[in-house]
Amino acid sequence: MRTNGHAHTSHDRWHGIQRPYTPEAVDRLRSSISIDHTLARLGAERLWSLMHTEPYVASLGAMTGNQAIEQVQAGLNAIYVSGWQVAGDANLAGQMYPDQSLYPANSVPSLVRAINSAFMRADQICRSEEKDGPYWFAPIVADAEAGFGGPLNAFELMKALIEAGAAAVHFEDQLSSAKKCGHLGGKVVVPIREFVQKLIAARLAADVLRVPTILIARTDADSARLLLSDIDPRDRPFLTGTRTEEGFFGYLGGIDAAIARGLAYAPYADMIWCETSHPDLDEARRFADGIHAQFPGKLLAYNCSPSFHWKKHLEDKEIAEFQMKLGEMGYKYQFVTLAGFHALNASMYQLAREYAYGGMSAYVTLQDREFELAEDGYTAVRHQRFVGTGYFDVVQTTIAGGHSSTEALAGSTETEQFASPVS
Repeated sequence: MRTNGHAHTSHDRWHGIQRPYTPEAVDRLRSSISIDHTLARLGAERLWSLMHTEPYVASLGAMTGNQAIEQVQAGLNAIYVSGWQVAGDANLAGQMYPDQSLYPANSVPSLVRAINSAFMRADQICRSEEKDGPYWFAPIVADAEAGFGGPLNAFELMKALIEAGAAAVHFEDQLSSAKKCGHLGGKVVVPIREFVQKLIAARLAADVLRVPTILIARTDADSARLLLSDIDPRDRPFLTGTRTEEGFFGYLGGIDAAIARGLAYAPYADMIWCETSHPDLDEARRFADGIHAQFPGKLLAYNCSPSFHWKKHLEDKEIAEFQMKLGEMGYKYQFVTLAGFHALNASMYQLAREYAYGGMSAYVTLQDREFELAEDGYTAVRHQRFVGTGYFDVVQTTIAGGHSSTEALAGSTETEQFASPVS
């Protein structure tokens, strides 16, 4: 096995990462011209730096570019793009699907590209208004599911996500043809060595594109009860000795199985994620200790899932301290996968129900709330400005040599009726 071929330090980006291929093999797969995937590269470098300088990086799942803008404006430093949310209401098939890899494989790259385009517009608006804003290009962590096939599919999907501007990508060790949400039943995991091949494929794709993409290996072994094949001896201690009618092997699962897989994946991935069934710090510590016993300092990721009934498991004080304690264990990236889905649906249901029974008073209550939020930096209350009308007014006047009678914001109801928000 090869590493990156130079001496390591404790903070080396490639410390401990194995590449079972040569630089010459990578170069052979590259185009004759070099394309700089700027957003992906800058995002990967920024996220890597944040995870090594902050107690942890927290993010929420975004379903749209606008949601991502709001998250950055509110103070978050990274964005999560969930395959579940793409399946549910943001896929290129235009369907509402469960999280079972039913949507077109280019859907997540499409959403990543849309979010980065929204960031670009927000940045352009700030610059055109000569205002300071947040650092808009927050690193995007994208869900590659089980790769939508074998290693070649993983290779191509990784490339597509990098080209769309993803900073980090996670793959999971489920059987792609039977993929399920991590909190559904019926999950089938593939043999360890088969998933390692996907991780190698994903790393190779990033190397071919010359981007230090952060590769996250997720294991669903904790709650999986089926294994595709017993070919890998590392899986055999967790077999039940039973077979299903489809030919799958019975699998014990559990944290020990997840640790065994995390250890096998660690040389090929930058971060390890164990999908769990409930919020449990003791369980999280057991997994972290198991990984760090052989790979000290290995970065870990944790899904603070909305599938957990948080108050059923933890007291308010425990919830408030949960993420900081995870960070101390090495879980440097923590995220709420379906935050966009739940925020979108809960807020719209509340507005629609109150509007159905109370008419315009309900909408005005929402508008008043927006005015209050504007004092903290919220800008979408001025929706014309938010999407770039003023920016394109600047484009128009620049084309017209500084004079134009068709500026859209001049004389608009927004200009006349809405005061400028706090800068």
